[in-house]
Amino acid sequence: MQPIRISLGGYQGPSSINTRAAARFGEILTQRLGDRVSFELKGDIHEFGRKSGELPAMVASGELSACYISTLRFTSWVPQLKIFELPFVVRDRPTVTRALDGELGTLFRERLHERSPFRVLGFWDNGIRHVTNKVRPLRAPADCTGIRIRTQVSPLIGEALAAIGFQPMGTEIKEFVDQIATDRFDAQENPLTNIFHFGVQRYHRYITLTGHIFGASAFVCNAEHYRTWPAPVQEAVDAAGREATQLQRSLAASEDEDILARIDPRDNELIRLTPDEHAAFRKAAEPVLAKHRSEFEPRLFDYLTAAP
Repeated sequence: MQPIRISLGGYQGPSSINTRAAARFGEILTQRLGDRVSFELKGDIHEFGRKSGELPAMVASGELSACYISTLRFTSWVPQLKIFELPFVVRDRPTVTRALDGELGTLFRERLHERSPFRVLGFWDNGIRHVTNKVRPLRAPADCTGIRIRTQVSPLIGEALAAIGFQPMGTEIKEFVDQIATDRFDAQENPLTNIFHFGVQRYHRYITLTGHIFGASAFVCNAEHYRTWPAPVQEAVDAAGREATQLQRSLAASEDEDILARIDPRDNELIRLTPDEHAAFRKAAEPVLAKHRSEFEPRLFDYLTAAP
């Protein structure tokens, strides 16, 4: 009997938290199913000449069985996922984790299952996003004026950064990594894990902990493939997805602390905003949040801002 082929695609190197979690997914499948399954991890599809943004289409077509990628790639099916593109919405990491493991995660999971070609295996931690730049320390919105900033391909994120004072430029990850050493942009925004795995700190001296967005990623598989797998394979995939999700989140939280501890002041200046300074950034972005708030069910904000 031929083994069931399960392939998982990502967009980062082997030491990244996402690739490590993806590898753990494969290990669990192999442990539970043995030679009934053939697992292949394509940890960084850029090495195959593909863009990270192609991952959902590769899974939908069956070229890949599964992938992880930012939830912004799934908003055409579930527009409410755009809430993770709005500035200063998420209270903190524990709050969003509880929400994604609870009613909010169930809501997003059900809507994706109803409307998309994907089955959700977990919601991953795509990091708290901060700003780096090579121009000057950023302690107030006025410091951001005229600075060209690379961001994700998201009109909402670009709108929020423009409100703060930046000149946003949405580009794919591969293009960003290829051009970080050039003069195309002066700044960028990313979680700490991406900043250091992509080597941004070598080109941008200033790291401002704005925490303007918390990103979530969806870990998904091809729903039609899933339906054809025997029940023991489905159970193993679900179990592996849960364990990989827990590992990824744990690594995400601990790596932030590790990176902050490794920053060398001779090479990089870490700017920790005071409460008043942080409030000024929130105030500058508030018109964007107010403009788009009516597009979302009020309870979605409640899930992400509620105290425990």
